[in-house]
Amino acid sequence: MSHRVRRFDPADREGMAAFAAALPEHDLLFLGRDLRHPRVVEAWLAAIAEGWIDSLVAEDEGTGALIGTAALVRDPLGWSPHVGEVRLLVSADRRGAGLGRDLLEGVFAIAQERGLAKLIAQMTPDQTGAVTLFENLGFRGEALLRDHVRDPTGATFDLAILSYDAGRVAARHDAFGVV
Repeated sequence: MSHRVRRFDPADREGMAAFAAALPEHDLLFLGRDLRHPRVVEAWLAAIAEGWIDSLVAEDEGTGALIGTAALVRDPLGWSPHVGEVRLLVSADRRGAGLGRDLLEGVFAIAQERGLAKLIAQMTPDQTGAVTLFENLGFRGEALLRDHVRDPTGATFDLAILSYDAGRVAARHDAFGVV
């Protein structure tokens, strides 16, 4: 099954709704907002238009269905304009095939274009596949917030915060002549 990674576009509203509806609810806990709600998608598209978010989607080349998404969220007016938050979601049936890595590599390229020095990602620690992927790409654990997110049933979950020091990695690449 092949896929194509591209920018998220307003024409993707319906595809994003179908993608979000098919995700396990637990995957949505770290987002802060329920992606299945149309107003959340509208706010996301407005933030893209305003330049606060860069977002990618992965689509199945055979069906055109959205099978993954990644976003790089920035706050250029805040105290940490050098930091971007990475959000990544991949369809449950497409995990382990390199799709998440492809989306994250796209996010790394955007972060470099934007001149970001640090990236962070949030997820529940039991999302071991996601934690492993981020760690394999250089993210390291920074914090664990106990009982920080609550699902609709009232169950609470810890939230892990991982970070990636893009400035340090770029300096190391420059020092060793890595392109």
